[in-house]
Amino acid sequence: MSNPISKIRLSNPIHLLATGFGSGLSPWVPGTMGTLAAVPFYLLMASLSPTLLIVAIVLGSAVGIYLCERTSSDMGVHDHGSIVWDEFIGFWITMLLVPVTDWQTVLAGFVIFRFFDMVKPWPISWLDKQVQGGVGIMLDDIVAGLMSMVALWAGHTYMGWW
Repeated sequence: MSNPISKIRLSNPIHLLATGFGSGLSPWVPGTMGTLAAVPFYLLMASLSPTLLIVAIVLGSAVGIYLCERTSSDMGVHDHGSIVWDEFIGFWITMLLVPVTDWQTVLAGFVIFRFFDMVKPWPISWLDKQVQGGVGIMLDDIVAGLMSMVALWAGHTYMGWW
C-alpha cells in the first residue's frame, strides 16, 4: 500500500491550501503545525471589521469543505492528518470574540484551540466519527473553534487571564 502523502502535490492549489501551505506535511504534530501556520494569516485579518472577518471565515469554511473533500479523495484516506485547512478555520473562529492586543492573547487562543481539537470532548468526538466527507473534516474543527472561542472569551472577560 502506498503512502497517502505521496499523492499530495503542492503544485496543485487545492492540495497546497488543504495542507496549510505544506505545514500539514510535518512528520511531527501536523495539526499543531497547521494551527501555527494559521496564526500569521489570522494576524493579517485581525484588522478587518468583525463583519468582514466573519465573512472570511464563512467563505473559508465553504471553500474548505471542497478543499478537504477533494484532497481526502485524492489521498484515498478520510481526514488524513496532513489536511489542516480545518485547523486554520478553527483557530480563526477561536479568535473572533477577543481583541488581539498582545502575543499572550494569540498564544492562549492557540493553546485552547489545540486542547479542544486534540481532546475532542463531546460533541466534537461524535461529529468526528459520524459526519463524513469534507463537511465532516471541517465540522469537528468548526465546533472545536466555537468551544475554544467561548473558553477564550470567558477567560479574558471573567478570569482576567491577561
